[in-house]
Amino acid sequence: MVAMLPRRRALTRRSALPRLLAAALALAAATSLAACAPAAPTPKPSAGGGTAHPSPSATPDPIAGLSVQQKVGLLFIVGTPATSADPATIDAVTNRGVRGLFLAGRSRAGTSATAQLVAQFTGITPTPGTAADVPLTVATDQEGGQVQVLRGPGFSDIPSALDQGGIDPATLKASAATWAAELRSAGVTMNLGPVADLVGSPAEARGNPPIGGYDRQFGYDPDTIVAHAGAVAEGMRGAGVAPVLKHFPGLGHVTANTDTANDVTDRAVTVDSADVGAFRRLLPSTGAVMMSNAVYAGIDPSAPAVFSPVVVTQLLRQQLGFRGLIVTDDLSATAQLKAWAPGDRAVLALAAGCDQLLVSADASVAASMIDAVVARAQSDPRFAATVDAAARRVIADRRS
Repeated sequence: MVAMLPRRRALTRRSALPRLLAAALALAAATSLAACAPAAPTPKPSAGGGTAHPSPSATPDPIAGLSVQQKVGLLFIVGTPATSADPATIDAVTNRGVRGLFLAGRSRAGTSATAQLVAQFTGITPTPGTAADVPLTVATDQEGGQVQVLRGPGFSDIPSALDQGGIDPATLKASAATWAAELRSAGVTMNLGPVADLVGSPAEARGNPPIGGYDRQFGYDPDTIVAHAGAVAEGMRGAGVAPVLKHFPGLGHVTANTDTANDVTDRAVTVDSADVGAFRRLLPSTGAVMMSNAVYAGIDPSAPAVFSPVVVTQLLRQQLGFRGLIVTDDLSATAQLKAWAPGDRAVLALAAGCDQLLVSADASVAASMIDAVVARAQSDPRFAATVDAAARRVIADRRS
C-alpha cells in the first residue's frame, strides 16, 4: 500500500497560492525567453553584386487582435450532460468565449441524437467580442469498457483497455479508426484517451481505484502499453479525432482516486521511471496530453502535478520535448483540489504550463474560473504572456 502524505499546509492554505504562482510564472518566463531568443540575422548580399532575395514575410500572430476574454475562452473545455444542454455551458459558449465542450456522464441515445445535442452548441452565435473565430472542440471520454460516455445506435460497444491489450495492434488501430468515425458522425472531435498509465501487476490493479479498478490499463508492462495505446491514438488521429494521452506522469500506482479523495500521493513515479518512459515513447502519436491531479513525491512533493511547473513545464515540456497541448483533468469537482477556490485552480494550472482547462463535472464554476483568469491576465503581464502562449498553441492545434 502507498502511504498517504499527512495533510500539508501547502494543500490547505490559500497562502500557498502566491508562492506557487510566483514559482510557476518565473519558470514560464524563463522558458518563454529561451524559446523566443532571436534568430541569427539573415546574411545580406555583398555590395559586389549577386541577386538579392526578398526577406520572407513574418508569420502572422494567430492571436493578434483578440481580446483577453477571447484568448481566455480558447483555453476552457466546459462540460454538459451527454443527454442535454446545461444552461451554464450554453452561457459559457455564448457570453464568455468558450470554444471547448465536453460531453459528460452516460448516454444511450446514439449518434444522431448526440449530433443534435452538439449542434445546439456549434450553432450558437456568440456575443460580439467574446469568441474567437475558432471551431468549437467537442470532447468526450470514449475509452471503452466501464468508461464509455456515448452508446446506443451508431456507437460500438468498445471493450475495456485491458481487453484491447489482447488485440493485435494493427487490428486495434483499425478498430480505433472505426470508433473515431462514429464520434465524428456525432460531432465529437476530441477523445480524452487513451490511458497510458502503467499498472505493475494484476495485484497492484486491485489496489489502484482510478485505473486498475476499471480495467483502464492496456496491460502490465511498458511495451504492451506503448503498442496498444499508440495503436488507439494513431487510429483515432488518422480518422480525424484528436486523442489525449493520460494521466501524466502516471496514475497506475496510487491507492485512492483523486476524484473522490484528497491528498492522493504517488511515491513510485520518478522522472526516470518506466511510467514516464512510456509517455515519452507515446508522445509522437498524439497532439495532446492530460495531466494527473495526484501529487508526485518523487518529482515535486509540493503540489499536485497539474499545479506543478516542475512536472508540467520542466519535465513534460522541456525534458520530454512535448510541443502539443497540455490539458488538465477535471478542475471543477475533484476532491483532490477542493482546498483551492475554483478561480485559483484555473490560474495555477495555466501558470504551471497547462494550455486547456477541463471543467467537466460542474459547469456552474466555469464562470468564476474564466473571470479569475481574465482578471489575472489583465493585472499581471507575466501571466498574460502565459495565456497568450497557451492560446497560440490551441489555435495551432485547431488549424493543424
